[in-house]
This record gives sequence, C-alpha cells and structure tokens, in this order.
Amino acid sequence: MMSLLSVPTTSALPSSQLIPASHPAVTRILYRLTRPSLLSLVLDWLDERNQETSGPYLLSSDDEDDEQDFYPPASSLAALREIYTDLQARKGSKRDVVDRILEGDWRYGISLYQLAMADMQYLYDHPASQKWTALKIVRLSGEYIAPNDKEHPSIPRFHPATFLRNLQREALPDVKAHYNLDRHPTLPLLILRVFILESPYNTGLALHSAKERTTFDASKTFYVAFPDFSPYIYVSLAATSSSAPGSVSSSADNKSLRKLMLEGIPKAFSKPRDRFKLEGTSLSAKNLDVLVERRGGGRMNAAGGGWGVYAEDKKKESDNPLNVQLPTPESSILEDDQEDKDSAEKKSGMKRKRVEDPSVVKRRKLVARGRFGKSAKADDGKGIERLDVRLEDHFPTVSALADDDVEAEEGTEPARKDKKHKGRRSTITLELDRMEDVDELADDGWRPDIRITFHGQHVFAGIRELIEAGIVDGEKMPGWMTGEEGVSVGVVKDGRIRGNKGSGL
Repeated sequence: MMSLLSVPTTSALPSSQLIPASHPAVTRILYRLTRPSLLSLVLDWLDERNQETSGPYLLSSDDEDDEQDFYPPASSLAALREIYTDLQARKGSKRDVVDRILEGDWRYGISLYQLAMADMQYLYDHPASQKWTALKIVRLSGEYIAPNDKEHPSIPRFHPATFLRNLQREALPDVKAHYNLDRHPTLPLLILRVFILESPYNTGLALHSAKERTTFDASKTFYVAFPDFSPYIYVSLAATSSSAPGSVSSSADNKSLRKLMLEGIPKAFSKPRDRFKLEGTSLSAKNLDVLVERRGGGRMNAAGGGWGVYAEDKKKESDNPLNVQLPTPESSILEDDQEDKDSAEKKSGMKRKRVEDPSVVKRRKLVARGRFGKSAKADDGKGIERLDVRLEDHFPTVSALADDDVEAEEGTEPARKDKKHKGRRSTITLELDRMEDVDELADDGWRPDIRITFHGQHVFAGIRELIEAGIVDGEKMPGWMTGEEGVSVGVVKDGRIRGNKGSGL
C-alpha cells in the first residue's frame, strides 16, 4: 500500500518499492526482452531468496478463488514455477507472458529490483547496447600511503555495502537513487546499475509523478562496471532519449545528475588521508570484453598487438619469444592457413578470383602475425568500433629550399594555432584538445591538422585483413595502427601516439 505521508530523507530508494503494473515504463522494459529471456527472468523472480523484493501474488487459504479471474493466482511458489516452466517448454507469444505477469501474478506492481533485473537481462542479451568508457582510479598526489598498502597502492579496497553507503552519502539531498549490483555471467565484472530520481522522497508518491513517461527515462539510468583486481572502472555513456518538448533541458539535467554521481565514485572509495580521483584512459568501446582485456586485472594491459606473446601463459616451449630456436615460418602460419581455407569456403559471389603468388601471400600473413600476434581476429569478440586519431607530425620539407625560405617558414605560426573554432565543437575535438601538454616544445615547422577516423565492427581486425590482402604495408605501418597502445582516441606526434598524459596507459 502506498504511504500517505512522505518525509524527505537521505536514504536510497528501497528495492521493494512497487511500481504500478499499468505504468508505461514497466510495459516498455518487459517488452524489450525476448520470450525465452523473459521466462528465465520470471523464474529468477520466483527464487526463494528473492521473495522479499519480487514476491508474486498468491492465493492464501482465507481467500476465495474468483471464477471470473482470467489469470487465477497460484496457491504456492512451486505451483507458479511449474506454470512458467511449462511455458518455457511450449511455443507461444511474448505478449501472453507479459499479460500474465502484469494482469495476473504481479497485478499489484513490479518492484524496483525486478525492473533492475530486467534491465540487466537486456544488457546481457544485447552487449553492444551501451558504450563504455574506461577510467582509472588513482590516488591524489601527496596522499598518505599506509605501510601495508605499499605492495598494491593503486587498487583501493572495494566492499559493496560500504561503497554503496558512501556513494549515497555523496548524492544530493533532493536526489534519490536506486542501486543494484549484479555479477556478470561470463566476465570478471561486478556491474552497478544506478537509477536516478529527482525527488527528496523515497516513497511511491515520488515515483507516481505526473511525468510518468520521463520518470523512468533511459537517460536516468547508467551503469558502472568494476573489474576484479583492477584499478579501472567502466562507465556507460549517456543513452539517447526520445525527442519531445522539453527533452533538451531534461537531458541536460540528467547529464548533470550523472556527472555528480560519477564524481561521487572516487569519494566513495576514499577514506581519511587516502583519497582517490578518476583519470581518463582514452579508451571507449561498446564491447566489455575488450575493456576487460585492455583495462582489466589480466596481463594484457600493456601488451597489446604483437607484444601480447610476452604476456601469455607459455604452454609450449616453441611459443616462447625468448627461445633461441624459433619455429619455422611454415609451422607458425599453418593454423592461419586452415582458418583462411574455412573462411574462403563460406564466401561466394565472385566468379573469378585474383591469382596471387603463394609465397607473397604467406609473407603477408607472417608480417600480420608479427605485428598483431593473436589479437585483432575478426571472430575474437574483442573489437573496437571507432578509432579517432589526430596527426601532429611535421609536414615534410624540401631540402633544396633557400635559407630565407626556411627562416620564413620557421617564423610562421602553425595554421591550426590561429584557427578559431566556430559553432559547436565535436566530442573528439574537446577530447584531443584536452590531452595537449602545457610544456609542448616549440614548433620548428608546419604541423598540418589531420584527423583520421577508423569505423567498423572491429577496426583492428579490418586493418589486419588489409595487411594480409596487400593493401596496407605491414612492415612500414605505424605501431598505433595495431592497437598495441590500447586507446580509441589519441594524438600522433613524431610517429608515437599519445593517450592520456603522454601514453596509452
């Protein structure tokens, strides 16, 4: 029953708080799931451990069965589980399952915990639905380090209950949030779902506002992933909300609220004389697998591209790069040849194939294998969708220039320095300009402002295929095109790419 009296409080939204089954957000969230995922989710709701927050409507011994009820309530959890298990075994429509949930077994409302579980299920079913940015947790300069923390000074202790309590303490008094922690089924991640509500109350009256369609807007929900044994966190970027009158201001407010919650994360990790802050890593992707590999607790953080062989577990003596007796080129690409044959059998449509020298093709594969190692495979599921690079190398000059021409050229300011940005600046412009060092050396020539964007499902796998096809020279290609720096946004100067504060790490 909804509370008749609401008092402002500093506590978070309770997980057992019910949302009416007729609320449009409830229907929208449930309809996003497929029928198998929805039935699996309902069986999780019916688990004995979740009855305090997701208990269904059951027929008690004192109640009489209503013959006109289209979905008669079950008498026990076991009977209700059997009903949904039977629905899994036979075919049917998703609408029948949603109608039974909202009009039958959970007719009195869906809890915030159940909606959070539905959102998490959608995230697992659609891994590319969110774009994640990796941030590093670092200590503030000059902070005290306890003697027993010298071995691992960069990884703060993470206790979920204490962290959530500290995070709620950093929230604004007129903002309430609901937190839900869930373990990723396949990755070493703990994902925190944060739902923000602009209200000083944590009761049902705050959720049943007049703006029902904007109360559960997608921009009010964001995710924070905590990888195991890693000083990094992954934060989901803003979701795109539907355009409507007043949605621009509402989206700006939601962005400000997310920013405030994000600023509270390092404070929730901090304690007296041991404070932390967040630093950018210049790595964003829709794929959590690549973030876990590049910014996780494994050994591949600083061993991207061809350097990955030094971080792998050496099961075979022939795979050791320090072994003086190297394997023959034929045996090293035997596996790749078999994969190429299998993929070539699947491709069709070209009537006439280009005839190439087998030795040249084998040489390209060897070069690609040396530059990328075992990474950048099209089917590895660790692709970066976008790579933005700005080139700041000197423009090549002709050696036969006269001395006065050279002096005049050195006396000119770079063209990009005098350029004024007009209109709205893009996100990449803001990010790249922010990464410029203050102590940059004086220019001794013209540096043209060249920006390159690689876009695709798996950028580095595409570059590797271009090398194997002979389109890109793998021997002269710069190292940042292999992804070994582990950044998705960077500045190339003197042939080296710079991420945050001068390096990809």
